[in-house]
Amino acid sequence: MGAVKIWDAMEVAEEARENCCSEIHSSHTTVDTSLSFPQMTPKIIELCKDLFKKWSNLDDSQFSVETISGGITNLLLKVSVKEENGNSTCMTVRLYGPNTEYVINRERELQAIGYLSAAGFGAKLLGVFGNGMVQSFINARTLTPSDMKIPKLAAEIAKQLRKFHQVEIPGSKEPQLWIDIFKFFEKASTLKFDDIEKQKKYKEISFEEVHNEVVELKELTDRLNSPVVFAHNDLLSGNLMLNDDEGKLYFIDFEYGSYSYRGFDIGNHFNEYAGYDCDYSLYPTKDEQYHFFRHYLAPDKPNEVSDKDLETLYVEANTFMLASHLYWALWALIQAKMSPIDFDYLGYYFLRYEEYTKQKEKCLSLARSYLSASRDE
Repeated sequence: MGAVKIWDAMEVAEEARENCCSEIHSSHTTVDTSLSFPQMTPKIIELCKDLFKKWSNLDDSQFSVETISGGITNLLLKVSVKEENGNSTCMTVRLYGPNTEYVINRERELQAIGYLSAAGFGAKLLGVFGNGMVQSFINARTLTPSDMKIPKLAAEIAKQLRKFHQVEIPGSKEPQLWIDIFKFFEKASTLKFDDIEKQKKYKEISFEEVHNEVVELKELTDRLNSPVVFAHNDLLSGNLMLNDDEGKLYFIDFEYGSYSYRGFDIGNHFNEYAGYDCDYSLYPTKDEQYHFFRHYLAPDKPNEVSDKDLETLYVEANTFMLASHLYWALWALIQAKMSPIDFDYLGYYFLRYEEYTKQKEKCLSLARSYLSASRDE
């Protein structure tokens, strides 16, 4: 993979200031993500003072920084500021993982955040800087994969997802899923690992086979005519937050968001029931899926959804679920090469690809028989 980066974080920060709205502060500062937390803290304080001029004269002791979580692509920090008038403000600072620009289109993300936040999704964007963003703090807990199975929560996620899919983001509405998958394939199939063991494992992959799978699946999903919506594309438990006292659910982290197929967003979400450990025995049953579909299709009258609509969504979700395995499998190969985060991305590729292989026949025959029945109607 050449040294050419697909987009430049600094240009994106400048553009966000020009395009979104002037109240988004921007700074040229970048924070070295390889620093230890104690070394990083003064840099984060310096960044906040640079972004928000009203705090530039505050003493460092008025700031406190703590880690919220380190995902497998980002580092999230909570910054609390005690202002001169005695008020306290909390914000979230999100540091992009190094080299994530190889798999994430930051420009697309920043453009979408403004519109999604106006529609009531996620945290408000307050500022952008060289390798991250600052957002309002959400007072809620992150869900676990087993939370997503709870019927009441599943219904709420479905209802919110329907609303999310109704948000209009200006610009091209061309679905990005297969464009992204082919882009990932191109990069993933030409890697070279310095680590001998990794290289040996990488060499076991038949990219010719993977390419054929991608082409075959794309042809089949195209025939399903799944509606194109602005999709989250990464609805795992870590991107869902719940304030238990208010019963309010939040979708966060739109970095993979793009126009895509509703079937993909839902099928991908169902795959996430398995968690990072990829325990696919947790994949939702048909009954659990139908419960989700009813609340997605008709939140006000879930019991009035027709069997035909349920079946259509069932076929869409379970065919695109295969595309989700291919997408994240190829993504994992790029991360295995690029990411400094201590996670077995190469192993993750094999877990996702094996599950794809295991589910393929069942899901493809489901889609084919649905299509031939529709043709006969």
